[in-house]
Amino acid sequence: MKRAVTPRTKGAAPKSKRQSAKSPSESPAERRGARSQQTRFTSRLRAWGRHHRAMAIDSLYRLVRHPVGNLLTMLAIAIALVLPAALWLTLDSAKLLDAELEESATLTVYLETAVDIAQAARIEEAVGAEEDVVQTRLISAEQGMAEFQQSLGLDDALAGLEDNPLPASIVIYPQSVDPSSMEQLAQRLEAFTGVDEVRVDLAWVERLRHLANLGRRVALALGALFGLGVLLVVGNTIRLAVESRRREIEVVMLIGATHAFVRRPFLYSGAWYGFGGGLLALGLLGLGNHWLAMPVAALAASYGASFVLPQLDIAGSTILLSCSTLLGWLGAWLAVTRHLSSISPR
Repeated sequence: MKRAVTPRTKGAAPKSKRQSAKSPSESPAERRGARSQQTRFTSRLRAWGRHHRAMAIDSLYRLVRHPVGNLLTMLAIAIALVLPAALWLTLDSAKLLDAELEESATLTVYLETAVDIAQAARIEEAVGAEEDVVQTRLISAEQGMAEFQQSLGLDDALAGLEDNPLPASIVIYPQSVDPSSMEQLAQRLEAFTGVDEVRVDLAWVERLRHLANLGRRVALALGALFGLGVLLVVGNTIRLAVESRRREIEVVMLIGATHAFVRRPFLYSGAWYGFGGGLLALGLLGLGNHWLAMPVAALAASYGASFVLPQLDIAGSTILLSCSTLLGWLGAWLAVTRHLSSISPR
């Protein structure tokens, strides 16, 4: 028998050849079957933010798991922050006192004993016309004697004096409390007719300024020393944490983790240590203020004055918390960077 032959369509190729035919429009990458896709910047940014949030929560959870030891570390940080912060508050109160004392800085012009009350009034008018003088107050000889008797309590002893030895005086409130300006004003006033002596009541203000400058330098020195103490406390704590997780760090570095990736959870731990120490420092400052408020008020009242211990306001509290958190972060960064250089995956 003859085999039936199926006719071929003109121009048709065999099936195997049709499947292996290559389209001229296909690129080499498509012919190989491999495709590359570039990650967008926004996707990388979202992943970076998710990792930061995860590390912040994880580091806080690790601190909460061991509350006693971590609380003692924060307490050590708080004690290191309380002393410079208390000195800062003391300097602020001294600065307010300095401003009040500057307002009360005066010059006293003592007139000659032969000057009567009418001449004293004319001299006061001439003195008040000076450009550096803000206000004047005339004290007659009788008023001066009355104030002297009242301040010393010697009414009976001084009542027997035949003549009043005190001269009339003029109290001057200058525009500027600068020592050189007040000295120049005093020299001009001494040239007035009828003026016997001019005294500048500014020595105690200068002493207070020198004490305030000394206190600022002491505060800066203590702040630097205790800030270094915070760095050492946080750095030592983070160093122990790095050593306890050394195997974990070696594994993640072996699969390609960068130093920044490994460093991130420890940086958040240091920041949490600093933030917690700042909160405890604020609590200790408030407790100390409450404990000392009544004795200080009683002491001020015994001198006929009123004084309230200064407290940290919102801005001061924010600065303290920011500095403590930054110190904790910096101490952790120094400790982790130093120890990562000695860790190599194997």
